[in-house]
Order: sequence, then structure tokens, then C-alpha cells
Amino acid sequence: MPGFKNIVLVGASGDIGKIILDGLVASSNFNITVLSRKESAASFPAGITVRKTDFSDTDLEVAFTGQDAVISVLGVTAFGEQRKMVDAAVRSGVQRFLPSEFSVSSQNEAVLQLLPSFGEKKELIEYLKTKQSNSFSWTGIAASGLLDWGLGNGFLGFDVASHTATIWDDGNKSITFTNEKQLGQAVVSVLQQPQETSNKYFYIASVETTQNEILAALEETTRAKWSVKATTTEEQVAEGVKKLGSGDITGAFALARATCYGNIPGLRANYAKEETLANDLLGLKFEPVKDTVKRIVA
Repeated sequence: MPGFKNIVLVGASGDIGKIILDGLVASSNFNITVLSRKESAASFPAGITVRKTDFSDTDLEVAFTGQDAVISVLGVTAFGEQRKMVDAAVRSGVQRFLPSEFSVSSQNEAVLQLLPSFGEKKELIEYLKTKQSNSFSWTGIAASGLLDWGLGNGFLGFDVASHTATIWDDGNKSITFTNEKQLGQAVVSVLQQPQETSNKYFYIASVETTQNEILAALEETTRAKWSVKATTTEEQVAEGVKKLGSGDITGAFALARATCYGNIPGLRANYAKEETLANDLLGLKFEPVKDTVKRIVA
């Protein structure tokens, strides 16, 4: 069967949403509609249909009519909204739904212990399985952390501007990350291969590395000795939980980092070794960590 053509993206103004939108636009194979809240002031590239919605059941149904696939990139506060989007998609004749995964795997119990809100993601996958039919299917994509995005904005604990790094434990734990372009490409590939990607949960990766390797590549590229703050999984997780408990949302960031760096049994943070990668099917390649670092430092 030919690939999906008419695509709706929900949550396109967020960090991950922008990355996926860029991928769709770059491929120039799709008619893209962005679904945006009525009160949103976000702007989007030319040639994209922007449809404002109040997210009511009836309005979603109208918005999804005539569309082949719906991609949800809703953030953590809106994970719960996805179920009614699935229902509207089924009623409107949408053929494929991509739920808001695109990060660490919601199918891993150790991840759910750290990020309980991801339980809603897992529940949605279970719900999608109950909706599978000859005319409706789904695809989940787990990418782990985003390396170039997280190095560029300091999220991963490396500050390029000040040459400082926070290293967890011994810094030698092997982990995989995905880069922005590959995440966008993965989504495009899924939409272009409807049969091969139907009702599947995929693991993808661009780089297999360690914190110490990232640090060494940064030092080499910036030609500077970086100052390192040593920390442990226990410290970071305890602090993250404490912050969240007092209503400080930055606590969740430490716990998100813990899903990659954490010295936690059962975390399976190296998708290349501990999961089955969909890279070959989706046409994704690995790259050396140095290449990513050079791009970010430049």
C-alpha cells in the first residue's frame, strides 16, 4: 500500500513537535495540517495548514476527517487528552495514529518508576491495541534522550558556554541517544511504510556512547579542559523527587536524565544492546559522538 499523504500534527509548537514538523516539511511528501489550540499564538512555516481547535470531540472529528494519519506530540500535561483524539481518529476514518512517545520508552517499568506520568503513555498504547482493526493502526517510537538537542540547551548536563559538566556515577555507562534529524526521519519512514510499521513499538538510536566519551569529545572540540562536578544516581533521584514533591517542575528534568544516566537495574538505556533497533527498517544510521559534538559546538 502507498504511504500516508494527509498528516495532522498535534502539539507542533513544542520542542519535539518542531523537530517532527521539520522532518515532515523537509521530506516534501505530505500535506501537513497543524492542530493548534484556539488561544495559541504559535506561528508555523508557509505551506502548512493551521487549524484552530477547542479539542472538543466533535471538533476533533471534523479536523481529522479526510486525514490519513494523526501524530500526537502533546506534552506531559496533556497526555490524558490523547484517548479522545484516538476515538475521534477512529470515528473520522484516520488510518494511523502515532502517540506522543518520541522519548524514553514508556514500555519499561524502571522508567515508569522514575517518571510516573509516563504511565499515561503506556496506558494509551494498551488502549490503541484495543482499537486495532483492518482500517486503524498505530506506531510508537522510543528515541531515548535527544543528544544534539540536549547538548545544545544544556539539558543533558553539559554546558558548552561555561565548559562545565555534571557526570553521574563513574560516567562509563553505555547509553544510546537519537539526534533531531533522525527522529524526524523515523517519523517520515513510518508514514511511508504503512504495512511494515503497523501496530508496532519501535526503538531507534543515532549514537551509542557514555558520558565520559561525550566529555572527551567536547574537550577535544572546544580545545579546553572542562570542570567536572561529580554526582550519583542516588543524589540526583532523591533531589528530583524532593523538588517535584515541593511543586518544582525542574525535579522532573533530573528524573528524565536518570532514565538515561541512572545506575538503575532494568533501565535498558542502551537500545542498541538491550532492545531491538528499527534503524534498518526506518533507514537510520549511527554516527560517531564526535560528529554530533562538532555540530553543536560550531
